[in-house]
Amino acid sequence: MAHSKESDPTEQRRAGIAAGRLDASAYKENFADLNPRLSGHEAIVEADRCYFCFDAPCMSACPTAIDVPLFIRQIQSGNPGGAAKTIFDQNILGGMCARVCPTETLCEQVCVRNDAAKQPVRIGALQRYATDHAMAAQGAQNSGSAEISHPFTRAADTGKRIAVIGAGPAGLACAHRLARFGHEVKIFDAREKPGGLNEFGIAAYKTVNNFAQREVEFILSVGGITIETGKALGKELALAELRRDYDAVFLGLGLSGVNGLGIAGATLPGVEDAVTYIARLRQAEDVSAVPIGRRVVVIGGGMTAIDVAVQAKLLGALDVTICYRRGKARMSASQMEQELAQTKGVTIIYNVQPVRLKSNAAGAVSAIELAYTRERDGALAATGETFELAADMVFKAIGQTFDAAGILADVPLALEQGRLKVDASFATSAPGIWAGGDCIIGGEDLTVAAVDDGRRAAEAINKSFAG
Repeated sequence: MAHSKESDPTEQRRAGIAAGRLDASAYKENFADLNPRLSGHEAIVEADRCYFCFDAPCMSACPTAIDVPLFIRQIQSGNPGGAAKTIFDQNILGGMCARVCPTETLCEQVCVRNDAAKQPVRIGALQRYATDHAMAAQGAQNSGSAEISHPFTRAADTGKRIAVIGAGPAGLACAHRLARFGHEVKIFDAREKPGGLNEFGIAAYKTVNNFAQREVEFILSVGGITIETGKALGKELALAELRRDYDAVFLGLGLSGVNGLGIAGATLPGVEDAVTYIARLRQAEDVSAVPIGRRVVVIGGGMTAIDVAVQAKLLGALDVTICYRRGKARMSASQMEQELAQTKGVTIIYNVQPVRLKSNAAGAVSAIELAYTRERDGALAATGETFELAADMVFKAIGQTFDAAGILADVPLALEQGRLKVDASFATSAPGIWAGGDCIIGGEDLTVAAVDDGRRAAEAINKSFAG
């Protein structure tokens, strides 16, 4: 990581939160692709390590049940296009999932190579190799065309029309599968561009070169899908009208609410939502223009906490500390993600929780008081010991909530634990309306899980048309 300009006297006099903390060349280096794609030779060598298990545990561990041994064998035999089709058949967002999936706790964790060689087959890297190869393919008629050769052909038009609310992983996966069946799909999204979490909520160094939008274009190239942005349910759209005008509705709304800290000082200037900040950084044309504090504290223990902490360090923050209320083993961010943060210079303090935030003379956040915690029989309790960390920027990364206010007024849907209740086919309590992704009860905070929900819901919707 390139050096900071903090040693300059002029820089030291700057406000606690500022942009342009690093030399110009540092930003390109810091926000380069975290895990570059394997070369063809590297992919063949890695594929050769696979045992091609008949009863493959990696396939069972994949939420979308990709036939991992088959696609790896296809790579081994020099057929990356065929490998990509195998992946896309189960997971049309396989390219993004190869970049952001915690494969170390899913397919790679159960790889039998762990027993034989203490090192699993790099399934995620091989998946990226295959999907990137397919998405880079040019139109057959014109090698200079920007068209993407799609691995699937759309069935004949059925005359059925489906509205999909939310252009995130669940909505895109649902729309693509429905389009393959020959149905016409209209996707509506509240934001200015599609992609959902993939576009707005993932660290910039994990998905470079505008990959999220290129993946959307790839999905749309199957045909039969249109997208309208700037259309939010409960504002520009009414659920009752959508149900009236379309043969089915799928809700892939995600989580729009953010949990609060619930402590004094939580609204001070300098206290921000991690999700909002990550979105701001992802949409910035120039990351050097995004301001960051000198001393940053992140409250939380998930992937979002890791993403915002690492990016704060890459933007030039001097000290970045993640504070998590439970022990290391309970942190939802994977071990690999925790190690990534630490190698980038982020400090992680376990078993601490925020007590209050303090302000400086200007009224902005200046410090956070934390209390040590301990667990007994699963219950969390403060020990009575407290300490302070200086902070001119504090990020909340303590989870999101489903905000149903206003969007379900005309068609009340059953909720459970604050999220939409669905049955085994992802049908909601209202006929003709299905849902999937983070907005449903039981939804996991994983792109791959949302994709699986969307695909399975599409299959249920298609089946409903046949009676």
